[in-house]
Amino acid sequence: MIAMNNFFSSSPLWQTAGLTLIRCILGAFLIYHGCEIFSESKINGYLEWDVFKSSNGKLLVMAGKASELIAGLFFVFGFLTRVASLLIIGTMIYITFFLGHGKIWYEDQYPFLFILLALVFFFTGAGRISIDNLLVKNINKHAGYYTGKH
Repeated sequence: MIAMNNFFSSSPLWQTAGLTLIRCILGAFLIYHGCEIFSESKINGYLEWDVFKSSNGKLLVMAGKASELIAGLFFVFGFLTRVASLLIIGTMIYITFFLGHGKIWYEDQYPFLFILLALVFFFTGAGRISIDNLLVKNINKHAGYYTGKH
């Protein structure tokens, strides 16, 4: 049970579990959208948009969907989380301000929220429950061994 003074304090509450859950849900949403790369009808639907009717339109659509899929997988596993964050920030900035109209208060709010969530994980990292954390622990363990520090 949470003591009321903890609930109303500014200190973190279930930070590890909460951030891990949010990171995994973010990843699942991105995987869902990224899996459209395997749907020819979805890709062709995007290619009907005026902005993608140029010669490199299909490349742009495929790159966007691939970035969503790859970053989503990285978020779920907590692997290269800051790289995944930058990938999604770039992709969603393009969607929000170039494909959309930059109306972050209404029409383009959904991709803009992906930018904000990616920024959270760029600044906080993946957290303790992640492959990133395991890799850093392993690197630090071996670095200490080789430098004589135990």
